Amino acid sequence: MDPNLLHWKNEGKSFFSRLRICLNLLDPSCLFSSDAEIQNARAVFISGEKQRERDEHAWALSMSSVHADSGAVIPIGFRPPALLPISAPLVVLSLLPHRGVQPALFWQFLLHSYSAGFNYANRNSSAEKGMETSLKQVLLVGGSVTYATCAGAIPQIVINRLGIISSPFQIFLRSILPIPLSAALAAFNVYIVRSEESMNGVQVFDSDGNTVGISKAAGEKAVRDTALSRATLMGTTAALPNLLLFLLKRTRFFQKNPMLMTPIRHFSTALILGMMIPVSFSLFPQLGTIKKENVEKDLQAAAADGQLFYHRGL
Repeated sequence: MDPNLLHWKNEGKSFFSRLRICLNLLDPSCLFSSDAEIQNARAVFISGEKQRERDEHAWALSMSSVHADSGAVIPIGFRPPALLPISAPLVVLSLLPHRGVQPALFWQFLLHSYSAGFNYANRNSSAEKGMETSLKQVLLVGGSVTYATCAGAIPQIVINRLGIISSPFQIFLRSILPIPLSAALAAFNVYIVRSEESMNGVQVFDSDGNTVGISKAAGEKAVRDTALSRATLMGTTAALPNLLLFLLKRTRFFQKNPMLMTPIRHFSTALILGMMIPVSFSLFPQLGTIKKENVEKDLQAAAADGQLFYHRGL
């Protein structure tokens, strides 16, 4: 079992312990480390050194930069610390009430393209060792981005094509519909991009960290839990700024200063996204567990303590 997964197993048993780990690995300073520094950081705890400050930095650098299945360094733009700086402007601009369809499609395309890349780079790839990315996977990723782009722009398309001027209907399309739509499309992106995990299975481990085989049931659970966490992230990010604006509009100060609503919308969206990223990452353990009775029959004998472990991915 990879040292990153062992650390999650030992230190990430509760939600709050996982949250603490996620806050460390989301440190943007980790993005400025070179590949050599990342490999040296892994060597610190692999060699058994116990200097606490170096040890904590090594864990954060390793877990934020190295893929737990392949051991390869993750491309810098798709590492967890890069998620907020890159996705925040994309999320803010994709949720804006655009005047036309083309800007809505453009920002939706960028958002879902980046989301697909992040989901793919941080997937469970334990069943893909020695395999190149298949044409089927490329088509699935491209199809999911295309579909999510068009679906995400539905509110703007409806307003423009039908010429809707009714204020209540516009409020529904611009403020209410994007909430479930954002959550559903975020989950959809994960399901499609990581569909091979459900079809091919993922590597499972016993309680001692030994590999015992490949399980499709564990792969399905890994994808399902990650999709739910991503839906929580995007749904909450879309919902809370709208609720805040609704409350502020009722105050006398903002009724006299409506121009302040736009910067508050942008700032609150980015702030909530930043707060929800570590929360969503912590909802489910990175080293997930699956009960003995839920895995394939040929793997049940290996679950001596009633469960097996698997890498969920981000």
